[in-house]
Amino acid sequence: MVCFRAIEDFYCPIPMADTLFCYHCRTHHPKEEMRQIETKGGKRWRCIKSIEATKRSREEREAFGRQVTAINKAEAQSKARSLLNPER
Repeated sequence: MVCFRAIEDFYCPIPMADTLFCYHCRTHHPKEEMRQIETKGGKRWRCIKSIEATKRSREEREAFGRQVTAINKAEAQSKARSLLNPER
């Protein structure tokens, strides 16, 4: 049986103990996709995908940022639609 957990009003089939919050893209990822890095503010968890993206050219980094923004916008719109149309 899979235990579900609520993350800001949506459900994810990954148990909370198996995920970490990425401060860069502000989402939860499985532990295997995360690395702890040292920042000015202390140690933080960051996903491998965002770490690898920093090693690319400026144009590629901007494209990655636009992609993350589009994903976040789509999720927010989906959440708004479900809140406005609860009968669906």
